[in-house]
Amino acid sequence: MADALLSVEDLRVSFATEEGVVEAVDGVSFDLAAGEVLAVVGESGSGKSVTAMTLMGLTRSPNARFEGTAQYKGTELIGASEDELRRVRGAEIAMIFQDPMTSLNPVQRIGKQIVEQIQEHEGLPDQQARERTVELLERVGIPRARERVDNYPHEFSGGMRQRVMIALALSCNPSVLIADEPTTALDVTIQAQILQRMRDLREETGAAVILVTHDLGVVADIADRIAVMYAGRIVEEGTLDQIFYDPQHPYTWGLLGSITRVDKPRPARLPAIAGLPPSLANRPQGCHFRPRCPHEFSECSKVPPLEAHVQGNPEHRDRCWLSVDEKLAKREVLPGEIGLASKEHAPA
Repeated sequence: MADALLSVEDLRVSFATEEGVVEAVDGVSFDLAAGEVLAVVGESGSGKSVTAMTLMGLTRSPNARFEGTAQYKGTELIGASEDELRRVRGAEIAMIFQDPMTSLNPVQRIGKQIVEQIQEHEGLPDQQARERTVELLERVGIPRARERVDNYPHEFSGGMRQRVMIALALSCNPSVLIADEPTTALDVTIQAQILQRMRDLREETGAAVILVTHDLGVVADIADRIAVMYAGRIVEEGTLDQIFYDPQHPYTWGLLGSITRVDKPRPARLPAIAGLPPSLANRPQGCHFRPRCPHEFSECSKVPPLEAHVQGNPEHRDRCWLSVDEKLAKREVLPGEIGLASKEHAPA
């Protein structure tokens, strides 16, 4: 992508453990354009969060090994020094963590935590930084923000704490916002409000968003493009309509098929993908999804490349040895019958 704001190429992250080398991220590549929402989806343990946290320099440890590149506006993030990362982190690339209760300092007032980040990156005087903090809290929907700016995290509900996290992430107007499971453990009403707030703030600031989640309902509501991860690899990527209406990888079929539909008869048993995700310290040879795939054949013992197979859709790529015709024959439902997004956006 010529105008990519962030370009990740062949990123590999591994950790030395007592069980062996855990290859958490295995050759992940993607581009992110300004103002775009890229959803990274997959089961727990697929490498989504490790990929996101590595971009922020948060997985560095003596037992960690990194390969590949991640270029942000010409700055290399993977090999950057701690001082270089500190200048980028929070100011240029910010992150909304999964659990705000453990991400916010429980013994500091929420206003002080936001003021501290503003002053660290922009050096504003105390009063100016405090005024911007109040404005940020108001923008994310905190009622009586001027009164509550001096509250502690435990004095907020889960949804309000998540709004505080969003205000903290946006305090320096970052160009890239990474949201790691931002709606986990929130009820559907608060979840909808958080997503709407993220949409509004993206339109106001023009920030690009990397949304890490396993919730395909959230993805259908906000994403422009989707990258499906399994066992450390991207196994399929494409636009929202391509993934929801014409998925090409059997793992993507399983994820979409595991969602109950309000417009279909109630199933006697909740659908699920057979088996369990593999250990990242002992992954299957070839296609990692092979042991769980009902369509496995001899070619699957070799690693399939991530490439486009559907004619006319070069941006829709998947990692599977089955041909397009074989996939269409083996898929239990036809294109357009899986998708959760509005039928108005379905391709002709």
